[in-house]
Amino acid sequence: MRKVIYVVLDGIGDLPVGEFGGKTPLEAAYTVNMDLIAKKGIQGFIYPVGRGIAPESDIAVISLLGYDAGEIYTGRGPIESYAEGLDAAGGDLALRVNFAAAEAGSSKIIDRRAGGNLAAQEAEELAREINQKVKLNNGGFIFKNTIGHRGVLVIKSSGSLSGRITNTDPAYDRKGVFSIAKETFKPYICEAKPMSGYENDERAVLAARLINEFTVKSRNILEESIVNKKRVSGGNLPANLILSRDAGDRLPEFKPIREMTGLNFGCFVQMPVEKGIALLCGMNIVDAPLPSNDLEREYKIWAKMAIENIRKFDALYIHIKGPDEPGHDGDCRKKKEIIELIDKYFFGSLLPRISDDVIIAITGDHSTPCSLGAHSADPVVVAIYGAESDDTSSFGEKEASKGKLGYFLGKELIYKLVELSRM
Repeated sequence: MRKVIYVVLDGIGDLPVGEFGGKTPLEAAYTVNMDLIAKKGIQGFIYPVGRGIAPESDIAVISLLGYDAGEIYTGRGPIESYAEGLDAAGGDLALRVNFAAAEAGSSKIIDRRAGGNLAAQEAEELAREINQKVKLNNGGFIFKNTIGHRGVLVIKSSGSLSGRITNTDPAYDRKGVFSIAKETFKPYICEAKPMSGYENDERAVLAARLINEFTVKSRNILEESIVNKKRVSGGNLPANLILSRDAGDRLPEFKPIREMTGLNFGCFVQMPVEKGIALLCGMNIVDAPLPSNDLEREYKIWAKMAIENIRKFDALYIHIKGPDEPGHDGDCRKKKEIIELIDKYFFGSLLPRISDDVIIAITGDHSTPCSLGAHSADPVVVAIYGAESDDTSSFGEKEASKGKLGYFLGKELIYKLVELSRM
């Protein structure tokens, strides 16, 4: 059986950029190593979850691992809370949250990520203040910061709570159990409400009331925090608002990925949601460095880890966050730069030390076009080395449109890799 290295570049997809002469950031980037994979392999496009869906990373990753997200997904909150070791029993309300910056005394949001520069120590201190000082009338909670501006929140009450509530984060809508990224939105905090069809569900009514209460009370604490006063005096945006989304009231149940694919997967990821999914589907987690500003060192370490661990496992799932954030920032130059760093230091370190018999797949979990600053429903390029060649010349959207893989769903990709591994 041949080994598989399955690489997902977060938010790699994009649209043509005028500044790059009508090329996407991926096409404009100098990517000699990924181009080599494409030249020697085959290309095409995936719809990570389905046509017309602008997915969040969680349902996209679930789909890319071969699962039907519509059947098993219960919300991002429970997955991230599980990854962080929070005690969230069935009937508790678990949510993904962001520290955000809002205008003083207003519901207007200045930045959904508090400027994107919230230090770990700052986030920890703000979380400590929230846990110590906020008291809910009909429930308790556990709040935990994770990476940067991100966090998780678990709310408990004497009775069961329902995750069928809307988001307070205006950038995401809920359609059924899924949370869908909006291409455009008004920058004002939303009030959580029971979802359509659940208006008379007492569990959903109480859940919405509790998250709205938490939002108001936590903001009062954050506004007065010395951490935020120091941030503002230093010329930074305050982290004075908690935005919540993707509520759930139970964990999803995954069939072990080894049973589905026959492959023993190792996995290295950075974000809590990816870690939670990997744990729940039975992957072996390999500790990876947290995101840093030293991307050259970080990507070299990831390559070294891949080289060492491909000997131990049948397959590796590697999820690299890099390109997504500049997409959200609308910074096409930075996105191009990060793609080039991944190519030079990750793939450039990896390829010379990997056997030609190893299958390598590169794709993304969604598109994050710089022109939108948000996830979109656009398909994402995929290249597979280890199959026949289709004579495409480089890794990118225009060349992929000529590839033999055509267009297919994200949940089918892993099974194509399994099939190749057995050839």
